[in-house]
Amino acid sequence: MIYLDNAATTFPKPEIVYKTMDTFYRTLGANPGRSGHKMAVAAEKEIEDTRSIVARLFGIKNINRFIFTFNATDAINMGIKGLLKPGDHAITTYLEHNAVSRALNGLERKNIITVTKVGNSPDGFIDPNDIKNTITSQTRLIVMAHAPNVLGTIQPIQEIGRIASENDIIFMVDAAQTTGVCEIDVNKDYIDMLAFTGHKGPLGPTGTGGLYVGERVALEPWREGGTGFEPDSLSQPEELPFKLESGTPNTVGIVGLRAGVEYVLSRGIQTIRKHEQKLTDKLINALKDDQRFILYGTTDISKKVGILSINVKGFKPAEVGAILDQSFDIAVRPGLHCAPFAHQKFGTFPDGTVRISPGFFNTEADINQLITALDKIASEPAQKHDEV
Repeated sequence: MIYLDNAATTFPKPEIVYKTMDTFYRTLGANPGRSGHKMAVAAEKEIEDTRSIVARLFGIKNINRFIFTFNATDAINMGIKGLLKPGDHAITTYLEHNAVSRALNGLERKNIITVTKVGNSPDGFIDPNDIKNTITSQTRLIVMAHAPNVLGTIQPIQEIGRIASENDIIFMVDAAQTTGVCEIDVNKDYIDMLAFTGHKGPLGPTGTGGLYVGERVALEPWREGGTGFEPDSLSQPEELPFKLESGTPNTVGIVGLRAGVEYVLSRGIQTIRKHEQKLTDKLINALKDDQRFILYGTTDISKKVGILSINVKGFKPAEVGAILDQSFDIAVRPGLHCAPFAHQKFGTFPDGTVRISPGFFNTEADINQLITALDKIASEPAQKHDEV
């Protein structure tokens, strides 16, 4: 199969990820930080080594302020619900994943907070001035995606982060689609909280992710329980990372994450980005002037990650996705991509779009086969495909 759904999860993983996880579970699969024996100590070291390596991706200076989570959604909920208090105001955008939208909406429905959503340009960008003009005396948080998962448009987070800093507002970035493919520095970009997942750009396994908690941020725990630290106390430890890391961690996943990040760093983030840009640009150039296709968001590859949302005129996205899968053995992602507000803004709700997301292990030949398949689909009536 030609796999072009890397915005959902990257596939395949580097071979070293599979081997590292297998070796760990066969030799060091103990509970880290809970016992004094050699296997437990070695497992704990694996986690702390990973913490240090992942911190390098984001320019994090104090590694104890990096918290392991189970995915970006877990990290986003930890940040939003651990920070916001009754009466607070939050600013976000219409382009967000449901991880952000639902977390905020849940608090708003309970009359705990108020939320303002900022609009975007036709090609999918947020204007920092629109954020600035939405700030009130109650604004506590600005939260947004670095590159929204429907369009992949890279947002001006440094400008928005500076606005947040100047107004003493916490700035949280959802970096699910940019970690490992874009350079990010939490200090230069004025980021107070950064959420990411390990199974996309970092090329690690599912069940891994993290949250950076900056010096200006104090979070209430998302969960409480065993930490391997201060076990004699009934209160959750105040010291990070223990305060926010309760329960047995996904150690084998974290070890796999380290292997993925090491692979990314060894190849170079810019090398990976240029490869994905090249493939996405090839697809854009093949489709953008063809009236049978509708492309959403900017077509300037320098301003987006390797994501392209399209529709084929005369077909619903689900039909295109099914035909590509069943007739051409090509995997893409049709639908709403857990981002209904974004699709409402672009007029693609409720059916959504066909999202195509090349990865580092895809080739130009893969894109050529996709282009050929889309041409065949668009050249025939939908009814004929239904008959097939």
